[in-house]
Amino acid sequence: MKIFALPGNSMLAHGIVRQLEAEPGYFTVRRFPDGESYVRLHCDVEGQQAVIVSTLFQPDDKILPLYYLTKLLKDSGAQSVTLVAPYLAYMRQDKVFNPGEAVTSDYFAVLLSSFVDRLITIDPHLHRHGSMSELYTIPCKVIHAAPLLSDWIRQNVVSPVIVGPDSESEQWVSEVAQKAGAPFLVLEKVRRGGHDVDVSIPVVEPYASHTPVLVDDIISTAHTMIETVKHLRATGMAPPVCIGVHPVFAGNAFYDLITAGAAEVISCNTIQHPSNRIDVAGILATTISECYQTIIRHDKE
Repeated sequence: MKIFALPGNSMLAHGIVRQLEAEPGYFTVRRFPDGESYVRLHCDVEGQQAVIVSTLFQPDDKILPLYYLTKLLKDSGAQSVTLVAPYLAYMRQDKVFNPGEAVTSDYFAVLLSSFVDRLITIDPHLHRHGSMSELYTIPCKVIHAAPLLSDWIRQNVVSPVIVGPDSESEQWVSEVAQKAGAPFLVLEKVRRGGHDVDVSIPVVEPYASHTPVLVDDIISTAHTMIETVKHLRATGMAPPVCIGVHPVFAGNAFYDLITAGAAEVISCNTIQHPSNRIDVAGILATTISECYQTIIRHDKE
């Protein structure tokens, strides 16, 4: 097995390589003066399993180099190529909201499935789908970050109460709370547009002495968290800790969240960001190893 890291993923890939005691894969990717991609392989992959680590945040800049590297690895003799995309893009537009719209989650799934042999990702935003198999035609392994969030909360927050963003998050939030040994609350959220969110705070008096911990899978505009932080501060509760699995933080969202009164903003390193405090390299390495062992068993059979 060789582990390849597209630009911006070297720190995470290094952690995976170290835990697996695997070999890093060496290659060059750059752009010609006209903007076209150049890719060159600097190692032997004949008969080997190739793993590409590439978070798909801002995917339009990454998809062509990813495609070219994958094709090059296969042309160079790699048995298969596994994509490890801690953050999986194009999961939001999963239906036609307005006439004439492209359902890009479907199109992107078809595209990735056409050149990658398997996919490993963390907490994809499966809003209207029950599983990845409804979108992707390749084997997909979904990892859940809830245990990592729970561990961080248990080790770093005194007397936490976990706060979820909406009713759809209740199952996920309850799991985080249970593993952290903490109570939880779930907000009522009405979204009027991409930047217009109303939040209804449940009764918080029983948790006046607790530290609120806001958790969500993706923090993008952060408007829901910002409004929640303001409401909670108005009740006299301690400044909240905000945790997200995927730190997208569009525009000034990160700084706006801090300015609103968050005590701390924490994220997993599924996307490289200054808020990264929770390392996913371990769970990714374990999953890659499990997939690799499955491939070996199938080859023997």
